[in-house]
Amino acid sequence: MAMRAISYAPAQLGRMLGRIRSTAVSVRAIHLVDEAAEPASMAMRGTPEVYFAKTIDNSRLIKVNDPQRAREMRQFAVACAVLFVFAMIYAWQHFSAIEYGYRIEAQKAQLESLGEINRQLRLEQAALRDPERIDLLARRMGMTAPEIGQVVRLEPQPADTPAPIMASVAGVSAAR
Repeated sequence: MAMRAISYAPAQLGRMLGRIRSTAVSVRAIHLVDEAAEPASMAMRGTPEVYFAKTIDNSRLIKVNDPQRAREMRQFAVACAVLFVFAMIYAWQHFSAIEYGYRIEAQKAQLESLGEINRQLRLEQAALRDPERIDLLARRMGMTAPEIGQVVRLEPQPADTPAPIMASVAGVSAAR
């Protein structure tokens, strides 16, 4: 086996030396051009690097299924999904709270304005119910105060009567 390795070594070395020589020639040419342009940069450059092109053929590779890696990836995906769901729930609650805050403030403003309108309407109602105002309007229409006997007071019915009471028309005497 050692003999075989030695017999193949000169052929491989020859190929490698050919590549190195061709690369070294191009590196020297670049090096000479750079020396002519900037002599001070030569000291800062250091040793030139040599790169070998190597083609890699992965067409014969077969992917081996790793059940442990697949399980880890599923667990990671589930954990990310749960984290995403929690983040979405938090964001939804946060924005809902903000929206409800705006709604509450709008309802408070509406309640305040309706309270003010209610107060104004109660004042207007009190002004319209004023007996002096009603008396003044009645006198302008030609009405007078009722005379004795014109006003008939209805007796309130006791609340303990079980049957409904029908309305009836009674004769009213007009004393003019």
